[in-house]
Amino acid sequence: MAGEDAPEGGEVTAYYNEIDPYCAQWLRNLIAAGHIAPGVVDERSIEDVRPDELAGFTQCHFFAGIGVWSLALRNAGISNDTRLWTGSCPCQPFSESGKGLGFADERHLWPAWFHLIGQRRPSIVFGEQVASDDAGPWIDLVQDDMETMDYAFGAVPFPACGTGSAQIRERLYWVADAAGDRWRQEHPHAGGRLEGNQAQRVASGHRAGAAYQWLTGLDGRQRPIQPGLLPLVDAFPGLLDQLRAYGNALDIGAAQAFIESVMEPTP
Repeated sequence: MAGEDAPEGGEVTAYYNEIDPYCAQWLRNLIAAGHIAPGVVDERSIEDVRPDELAGFTQCHFFAGIGVWSLALRNAGISNDTRLWTGSCPCQPFSESGKGLGFADERHLWPAWFHLIGQRRPSIVFGEQVASDDAGPWIDLVQDDMETMDYAFGAVPFPACGTGSAQIRERLYWVADAAGDRWRQEHPHAGGRLEGNQAQRVASGHRAGAAYQWLTGLDGRQRPIQPGLLPLVDAFPGLLDQLRAYGNALDIGAAQAFIESVMEPTP
């Protein structure tokens, strides 16, 4: 694999694909500190990654950002040797704040990721996308593609505030399970989207109390932030990069709640 060599000594390794140099270094720092699964960081575009280069990695995290999927898996009690993939495809093509180009946007990278999935056939794939009307056709495409390979598929949108966060940040989380036939036998009446009790269980799984401080903006509105976060000011090196990384990251509580709901034992 171009970029970095996998650790030696038989250690369980993860593969992180992230093109932003600032986030890539952040990932390396988190790995070195032991906060996320040990592994290597590849800064190439996903379109340049070959399927054979992913052989030997137990977990693969695409569009890895600052490693929240890996941390959420760890917090949910999922071991590093559980074989799965994760990814949060760029949301800009389907975000209400984007240019509205949809599938014509060059950042529509699902086809590249789907190619790798099809070639390597991971057991479980977790994903996330912005929850908007414009993203509806995108998630339909993902579901159709995964089901053509006999993956069982489920998706549910819910806000981060439903799991204890101070922000709304509504996202659509999805999972594809390669054990499609087994899953359908255990859930004979389930459709492609998680509904009813399943969705409620995800959204209410982590309503943990949290302390927030309130920041008053120039518009007079107050917004909750986590204690210790700094507002944007001049002459603060690296703050824009830090805020961009945070802004693109998953909400850890929401991701953990979804993982736990999916991975909980079947009665």
